[in-house]
Amino acid sequence: MATRGEDRAGSAHARDALREAILAGQYLPGERLVEAQLSDRLGASRFNVRIALQDLAAEGLVEIQRNRGAHVRKVSLDEAIEITEVRMVLEGLVAARAAERVTPDQASELDEIGLLMRRAVTAGEHRRYSDLNHRLHALIRTIAAHHTADGIIETLRGQLVRHQFMLSLLPGRPQTSLPQHEAVIAAIRAHDAKAAESAMREHIASVIEALRSIDTLGA
Repeated sequence: MATRGEDRAGSAHARDALREAILAGQYLPGERLVEAQLSDRLGASRFNVRIALQDLAAEGLVEIQRNRGAHVRKVSLDEAIEITEVRMVLEGLVAARAAERVTPDQASELDEIGLLMRRAVTAGEHRRYSDLNHRLHALIRTIAAHHTADGIIETLRGQLVRHQFMLSLLPGRPQTSLPQHEAVIAAIRAHDAKAAESAMREHIASVIEALRSIDTLGA
């Protein structure tokens, strides 16, 4: 019989594995998540799968409906824009704090990512650029060490994964966002908290405008 600690570890493992699968696109928005199938796939008990689904529902990745079970939650474009507006405020705060705390080694790492992003844009490697984009934002959050904001941003990012993929396919999007990212890096390296916040907010505002352009294209 499993102990309470083993149950917690098992449900956490199932939750993390399922979250990763959803974010990787292995389950599509609206797709049903069947406990028995997930139990087999994840090698977890149905009890732990049920807890994992409840945890992911609290994160906004899963929707659980009476008599219909669990589904991957669909996020509308309007909601994606609202979520990104919240991200703009939080990531601005994080960038400002990163500017106050950045070390010389961390500044060098920021420079390296910025250089790799520019090379990816020049080479037309959009998937590579997208990966570096995620790495840059993650490093800025690490430098800032604002754990509350970090947790909220990561949850919001998970809900936006589908729309972020659509953004990555927009023609010219990397060329637009590259100088914005470079401005954020420069401000953080200069320990200019106000400029870092402003640059990050300007970048996320550009993301919001890009999301609105998707809405216009689909109309």
